[in-house]
Amino acid sequence: MDEDEQRIRDHLMVVDALVQAMDRRHEVLQVIDDSEDVDEAIRRVGQLLGVDEFGSRVILDLQFRRLTRDQRQALAAEAEKLRSKLPNGR
Repeated sequence: MDEDEQRIRDHLMVVDALVQAMDRRHEVLQVIDDSEDVDEAIRRVGQLLGVDEFGSRVILDLQFRRLTRDQRQALAAEAEKLRSKLPNGR
């Protein structure tokens, strides 16, 4: 895998994590609210969504304004664009 493909895959992982968090925002917010501290929230969000620590941190840094329908659609479109640049769309 070349450097460009790895960069695309890393970016796609972040975008996919954000889209997934937006789709399951009520569950994500509940997990965060129920967590004792940030480290626990990172771990529990990762478990809930099946993302790594970096993805969990990105989700915890998500601003509420990004939860609007247009922002979610923009992220989903970005994910599709990134997928189209990968071999076999994966």
